Amino acid sequence: MTDFDVIIPARYGSSRLPGKPLADIGGLPMVQHVYRRARESGAGRVIVATDDMRVAEAVRAFGGEVCMTADDCASGTDRLQEVAANLGLAEDRILVNVQGDEPLIPPAVIDQVAANLAANPQAGVATLAEPIRTLEDFRNPNIVKVVAAESGLARYFSRAPIPWPRDAFAGECRELPRGLEPRRHIGIYAYRVVLLNRFVSWPMAPLEQFEALEQLRFLYHGEDIHVADAQEEVPGGVDTEQDLERMRELLA
Repeated sequence: MTDFDVIIPARYGSSRLPGKPLADIGGLPMVQHVYRRARESGAGRVIVATDDMRVAEAVRAFGGEVCMTADDCASGTDRLQEVAANLGLAEDRILVNVQGDEPLIPPAVIDQVAANLAANPQAGVATLAEPIRTLEDFRNPNIVKVVAAESGLARYFSRAPIPWPRDAFAGECRELPRGLEPRRHIGIYAYRVVLLNRFVSWPMAPLEQFEALEQLRFLYHGEDIHVADAQEEVPGGVDTEQDLERMRELLA
């Protein structure tokens, strides 16, 4: 079994849904649902990284471990690196970043992404994907696409529809062309601490700036990202009030 820890970044000040980690779902704060799922994985430790005492107090109230981080972290990856530095974690330690707004994250995919990184030492990062089934999702810029090589290493991530089916889209296309198998990127990552330390020393990459995708900073600096299809379906996270209502219904 792979030895790893889970870090759950939980910002209070979400622009679209302020106070999101503490949103009530079935009588429990959302962050507690995520924490419970992570504890069901094979992680040695599960730590919530937050910049807000309200979140910290809620986590401690249900017996969770908290690490306070700066309120000006540029990204979730920066927050993970700060936790690793604060706790003095070894450079070869594997950390899995589980988003704090995914209360239905399957524990099996947390184990999967950690094991994939351990099994692919040439990669600095591991992440997961799943098939895109509809033309609407393929064209949706909020759904991030990934293209990988036969080796399983990512070649590019984009909000644009990639790969672009030139001939099919030259005419009136109402569904995904036969044979096209686009992949949606699932925002769960496994890293080694040594790479997190390098990441925070790099300036934002031009590609990252335009696409607003921090994983492009790794590719820009020549770091390989391993991608595999998730072994279980990963329900979407909570970004809006509508997502929150949907999650409440699913967990009711």
